[in-house]
Amino acid sequence: MIDTHAHIYAEEFDADRDDVVQRALAAGVEKILLPNIDLASIKPMLATEAAYPSVCRSMMGLHPCYVDGDVKDTLNEIHGWFDKHNFIAVGEIGIDLYWDKTYKAEQEYAFITQLNWAKERNLPVVIHTRDSIEETLSLLKKEQDGTLKGVFHCFGGSVEEAKAINELGFHLGIGGVSTFKNAGMDKVIPELDAKWLLLETDCPYLAPVPHRGKRNEPAYTALIVDRMAQYKETDSASLIEMTTRNAKALFSL
Repeated sequence: MIDTHAHIYAEEFDADRDDVVQRALAAGVEKILLPNIDLASIKPMLATEAAYPSVCRSMMGLHPCYVDGDVKDTLNEIHGWFDKHNFIAVGEIGIDLYWDKTYKAEQEYAFITQLNWAKERNLPVVIHTRDSIEETLSLLKKEQDGTLKGVFHCFGGSVEEAKAINELGFHLGIGGVSTFKNAGMDKVIPELDAKWLLLETDCPYLAPVPHRGKRNEPAYTALIVDRMAQYKETDSASLIEMTTRNAKALFSL
């Protein structure tokens, strides 16, 4: 399995990061992909990748929740990192209107700017959306020139939204939300085409049942794929094979 979205560089893992990685490997997770969020996360992310070079690979981007009035200066600094390090994706980027709409225009500017970095460098993008699927799809449609590819991480939307995302050539990251009783994913996942699916935890957030509300970790990827297999009335092994192949192709692993 590949956990395509994990923040194991976060301080929540400072006390037991080695154990977390060992549990992931023991559970069958062969790679853990690390999305960046802001300027402060770069150093711990790269240190984590350096500590586990055969397991962890990092991305570079500015998360929408960390966009503010200094967005241009922040983006310039983040963009400079692409010449210093080999990143597997531009991410995580996107639009988040859940907490605050103050910097909506700046979020859109950051999103479009980073989509263009992806085009220039032929890298996939990892997209975060919250209360913003329509805005995000609208901007993506305008920017899609046939070369953009990537994943809508932490997908918890409708079958119609999934189809709209797939039609633009983008994958769906399925995580712990798929196991939540009231999320409605038991109705959505059976309708999703497995060729567009990726596994992810988004740890330390959104731990799957039975760990909901506790710290999430990459080893729990196994719980997510088992629940997906149950919904799809298939076996976990075939879903693992498909999602791993999808992740390796998308991120050139």
